[in-house]
Amino acid sequence: MMRKLLSVGGFTLASRITGFCRDMLLAWILGKGILSDAFFVAFLFPNNFRAIFGEGTINPAFLPRYAALQARGEKAQAAAFANGVFSWLMLGQLVLLALALIFMPQLIAIVSPGFVNNPQQFDLTVSLARVTFPYLMLTVVAVQLSAMLNAVDRFWAGAAWSNLLNLSMIACLLAWHWFPDAAYAAAWGVLLGGVAQLIFIVWAGAREGLWLRISWPRLSPEIKTFFVAIGAVTIGQASVVLAPLIDTVIASLLPTGSRTVLYYADRINQLPLGVLGIALGTVLLPEMSARLARGDRAGSDAAQNRSAAMILLLTLPFVFAFLAIPGTLMRAVFAHGAFDAEAATLAGQVLAAYGLGLPAMALIRILAPTFYARHDTATPARATIIAMTCNIALKFVFVWGFGLGVAGIALATAFGAWINVGVLTWIGKNRALLVIESQFLRALPAALLAAMATGAGAWLGAHLLRAHGDIAALASAIICAALGYGAVLLLFRGRLPLGRAA
Repeated sequence: MMRKLLSVGGFTLASRITGFCRDMLLAWILGKGILSDAFFVAFLFPNNFRAIFGEGTINPAFLPRYAALQARGEKAQAAAFANGVFSWLMLGQLVLLALALIFMPQLIAIVSPGFVNNPQQFDLTVSLARVTFPYLMLTVVAVQLSAMLNAVDRFWAGAAWSNLLNLSMIACLLAWHWFPDAAYAAAWGVLLGGVAQLIFIVWAGAREGLWLRISWPRLSPEIKTFFVAIGAVTIGQASVVLAPLIDTVIASLLPTGSRTVLYYADRINQLPLGVLGIALGTVLLPEMSARLARGDRAGSDAAQNRSAAMILLLTLPFVFAFLAIPGTLMRAVFAHGAFDAEAATLAGQVLAAYGLGLPAMALIRILAPTFYARHDTATPARATIIAMTCNIALKFVFVWGFGLGVAGIALATAFGAWINVGVLTWIGKNRALLVIESQFLRALPAALLAAMATGAGAWLGAHLLRAHGDIAALASAIICAALGYGAVLLLFRGRLPLGRAA
């Protein structure tokens, strides 16, 4: 498992680094204003619909069934199942794309009502969204092929292909003078990135003998079962998508630039989540599915507990660092070009709020396979709906009730993630599906101590070189935080799952 995790985590880390460079370039060129707000709303559509039609539904509804067929050696049946799913997905995507292109003005008016009073910003957002939306269809194909590769223990390609979107956007942003404006350059970068991703993942699948063939969609018994599963997942994922859309609505009613600030803070928060949480979840789901298909319940439970201990050991330090030096971090990274120090400081407040929910967002990816690996997609969907309902209600309370502004949006997201973890844990324990083993409990105190040492080191390092500017302060904070974290790991290495996740 560790070898697979390193493969996924390594390529995911590369993706986060290229994404980080992309975001720095976006901040430098677009700044915080009409162009940036318009682009990020346009980019929201393919990103959030991808949660419904991409990894968020294909992985839990498709991958466990496909992996189980592969584990039993039923390769012909697995291929037929994959092709049937693909044919139905493409039909749905064509219908969705046509409707989105036609009714894009109405969609923008719904998700960003504050833009309606600014015709220039509204028209720009509509145009950009029509450019970015076709990315969804391209990425859905890549997601299904990635799931098929993961099911046969080929993880690298599924983790590597996301780099191509970032590289494409960087290339277009560098050549933005050839476009009507920089926002159009970023939007066309999204679409061209989708084309590059599709070509790459088709090539990777072909190397392993995996293809997707389209035919007239038919309702076989396997496809009917898949639709039941994906229906439950889609309901849950729709609620996940609803929360960011509510974020966009609320942010459009706040001062100009609020949507941009929210985006950059979330991108930093997503860095550890994407590298660590997604990597572990990606590896864990097919492993649990295959073990349960072979009747190895003990091995499945052990893999899940190792993953949970590892995820807390790796994400908790970021929480304490985000709370200790949020302003320093955001100013050092983004306060350049058109994105000023005031905007970066505000983004730091949002980052601190997001960070409180980071471990929960990662744990959800470890807890959900408890049900997905058993072909139960309804339970995580119900948990998500409960959590998202609380999340949305809390947004209004925090933003206007407590006057927290854009930081209140992020804080509600963090609370919602912990509610989701609580519901999944409670249901899993009640059904005797979730076992909390001693290896997890032994690692928890050491993980907390490592996190506190990281936060203290970050705060101390930042204050040592504060007078020399934010970049020097951040560099000092990283060094001191790493020393504190490493010292605790060395001291308590016997209690941690390091090197035992093979």
